[in-house]
Amino acid sequence: MRHCRYQGQPKTHLQHILTAIAVNIERLSSLPPTEETPSPRPPTAFQTFLDQHGIPRSKSWRIPGS
Repeated sequence: MRHCRYQGQPKTHLQHILTAIAVNIERLSSLPPTEETPSPRPPTAFQTFLDQHGIPRSKSWRIPGS
């Protein structure tokens, strides 16, 4: 991982990104599996504001009308 296979910044950058992905996959694969389900995140300040004022909030902010 110390020597770059390619010349030029764009190709070198891509190699660094792919190497980092590979290292992270190796790290994650060595972790023991968890039995518990992750707890939901607490609501944000904006979501709390909407709830306090009775304003309905949609499931997804990216899709209008859902």
